[in-house]
Formats: sequence, structure tokens, C-alpha cells
Amino acid sequence: RLSCIRNNIWLASCGVLSSGLAVLSSFGLMLFCGVPFVVTVANAPFLILGVGVDDMFILVASWEQSSRKKEKSSVKSLLAETYAEAALSVTITTLTDVLAFFIGTWTAFPSVRSFCLYTGTAFVFCYVYTMTFFGAVLVLNHKREQGNRHWLTCMHVDVGKDQAENSCLYNACCIGSCSRQPSQPEGEHPMSTFFKKYYGPFVTNKWIKVLMVLLYGAYLGGGIYGCTQIREGIDLRNLANDASYVIPYYDDDDKYFSTYGPRVMVVIAESVDYWNELVRLGIESCAQNLE
Repeated sequence: RLSCIRNNIWLASCGVLSSGLAVLSSFGLMLFCGVPFVVTVANAPFLILGVGVDDMFILVASWEQSSRKKEKSSVKSLLAETYAEAALSVTITTLTDVLAFFIGTWTAFPSVRSFCLYTGTAFVFCYVYTMTFFGAVLVLNHKREQGNRHWLTCMHVDVGKDQAENSCLYNACCIGSCSRQPSQPEGEHPMSTFFKKYYGPFVTNKWIKVLMVLLYGAYLGGGIYGCTQIREGIDLRNLANDASYVIPYYDDDDKYFSTYGPRVMVVIAESVDYWNELVRLGIESCAQNLE
């Protein structure tokens, strides 16, 4: 925002910080519990950041709508209205993500199991920090705006004083405008106006509705066809550490032995007198018959 009062840089930064705290809490708890840290876990912070920032945008948008509808309401009622609008979608999103990753802990691969444990726990912490820490930051930011305080220094901005004698740079930093006029509260966000006035009426047109149904039918048909073409399988080298001996082993196996097919082994489960020459000849004859 161009206004030095309405600018929400610190609010966005705290939203990212909330995701970072969730990652630290999850990693710390899992390491304390003795869950092994594998290289695939290093990708988890990017997933948590995406979900955490998404939750932040939902809460900020609900807060903006609540503050516009109830301009003179108390902070308590504004926060209650915000959580009533946004908390349900944030909760459902978190539950589905946590369920998906904790189901992944049933896998037989230890590296995948560790990744799912770290990431699923991080989603839980992300939800907790969003509902507590970021909600408090919303309230503090609202109080700063109500007190006409600068977004960076939190110093009081005297918007009613004539600033004609000051420089353009001073006015831009202190009242948010070079025109030497106090910055006015901003209205509805242009993106919200676009979806309300243009995109909404466009997609509710009857011909667009028919087109949407046809496109969704084609998409659904393609998805069903794709499911019938899926083949189960996994490349085990992708689950190993980059420095592991497993990777060159599988590379050599594919290069030199892939044309021979799987190896067949015969196991004798009972006690055998290997010192007896007749027994050894019998075992050799059995192997030849199998070949």
C-alpha cells in the first residue's frame, strides 16, 4: 500500500515468520523424539510456507472485510468475526493435509515415513501458530493503524497538520503522499472489485455455465482415463541419500544386469548333511532341474 499507515509489510512478514516457527517446532520435536532426519525432509519447509502463507491471506482478507462492515466495532468483535469467517476453511485445509501425510507414515520406506512425520507435525504447528500468534499480530497491526502510527517506526503520524513546508520525501515517509495531503483510508481492494463486478457476472452467464460443465466433463473423463493407465512402481534410488552406495549399485544393476530379469533363489529350510556326497549330488541335480 502507498499509505505509510495502511502498509502491511510487517503483517506479511509475521505471516511468513509463523510458518518458520512451525517448521522449527516440528523439526525440534521430531529430533527430540529420535525420528531420523533424511535428505527428503529438507523439502518440507517449502510445503509449510505455501500453506502458511495461504492461511495468512485468508485471515487478512476476512479481517479487511470485517473491519469494513463493522468500522466502529471493538477489536474483540472484529477478531471473532474474522475467525468465524476464516477459521473453518483454515481448519479443514489443515486437517486434510495432516491426514494425508500421517497416512503416509504407514509406508515401508523409512525415508518416506520420516518425511511424512516431519511434514504432518509441521502442519499441526502451522495451524496452532496461525490461530494464536498471527491472530495477535492482526490485532496489534489494527491498533497501530487506529493510532495513526508509521508502519516501520511505529511513530505517530500527524495527518492533520499542514505539511506544505516539508519536502516531498518527508511527506512520503511520514504521511504516505507527496501531495502534502494526509493519506485517506483505502477502500475495497482492486482485486476484490474485479471479481465482484466483472468475473462473477461473467461466470454466472448461462452460456459460460454450459461451457464450464462441458470442460469439467472433459477434465473428469481425462482423469478417469489417466487412472486406468497408472502403473505401480517406484525408483528406489530416489529414496536414498545422494552419497549412499545404493545409487551406484542400482545404476550398475540397470546397466549390466537389466536384460537378465529377476534373480531366482532356492532356499533349503531344513537341516541337511552337507558332508554327505550323495546329498550334495542331490542338491546339484535339483538346481539343474530348476534351470
